[in-house]
Amino acid sequence: MTDTVDKIPAPTVPPEQIKAIPVRHYGRWVAGVLVVAVVVLIGIAFSNAKINYSVIPDYLTDGTILSGAWHTLYISVLAMVLGLALGIVLAVMRMSSNPVTSTVSWFYIWFFRGTPVLVQLLLWYNIALVFPILNLGFYKDEMNQVMTPFLTALLGLGLNEAAYMAEIVRAGIQSVDEGQTEASHALGMTQGQTLRRVILPQAMRVIVPPTGNEFINMLKTSSLAYAVQFNELIKRSTDISSTSLAVVEMYFVASIWYLILTTIFSIFQYYIERRYARGSTRNLPPTPLQRLRKNLRLFGSFRRPEVAR
Repeated sequence: MTDTVDKIPAPTVPPEQIKAIPVRHYGRWVAGVLVVAVVVLIGIAFSNAKINYSVIPDYLTDGTILSGAWHTLYISVLAMVLGLALGIVLAVMRMSSNPVTSTVSWFYIWFFRGTPVLVQLLLWYNIALVFPILNLGFYKDEMNQVMTPFLTALLGLGLNEAAYMAEIVRAGIQSVDEGQTEASHALGMTQGQTLRRVILPQAMRVIVPPTGNEFINMLKTSSLAYAVQFNELIKRSTDISSTSLAVVEMYFVASIWYLILTTIFSIFQYYIERRYARGSTRNLPPTPLQRLRKNLRLFGSFRRPEVAR
């Protein structure tokens, strides 16, 4: 007969508390101090510069400047619409199996992407030297009367933008899986119906972000229309500076208006991208207000972390 001895378990010792030691990022503090120092030096330099800052707020709402800002926005929108419409056509031509249309599209894109916008504007502005009379059969007039500064700026900016938009649209179309095209053809859709109803709606996720960037770039590129006497923002600013002698001040005024326009359309672009991202991502990117709240919370959380238990 064996005696059964109950084994009493040894008392468990609680684990020692873990102390979280924060990592010190000294490089970040050094970089931050250097950046602040550079910003302060730049601010001191501009504060001591011979610039009459008091006249800048007065000219921001001047009628001439407002007219120039409106013309900048007006020509940018029209040129972008022209570039987008023609870019879609060129993209379809470039992807066509027809060697004639694909070659013509390739040559167009090669030429307009390979020459500066300013040169193209000047060529349109001086086209009367080559073709003095415009004769379309049903319409005939002197080229100087037809090629106004507005039309010159529209053609120069819009046709150049079409070359870039053609590549953007082509990349968007090629991003859609070929099975989508095969499935739509199996359902009896034509090539045009497939492009409108299946391919382009899905390609918008790829097309929209660079298109927004192109429009913001167009707002700034439109300043080159000053060379063809179009009354955009830079032209209006220089007209005022030639009489008031506030040259640098007017450049500041023009820069502020460009910043206002680009900021507004950057916000629009962000929300459009966020809308088209709904079908490709589960978690939508945060809005600017959400990012601001998050950054404020992170800024206020620079404290010693609590002891982990």
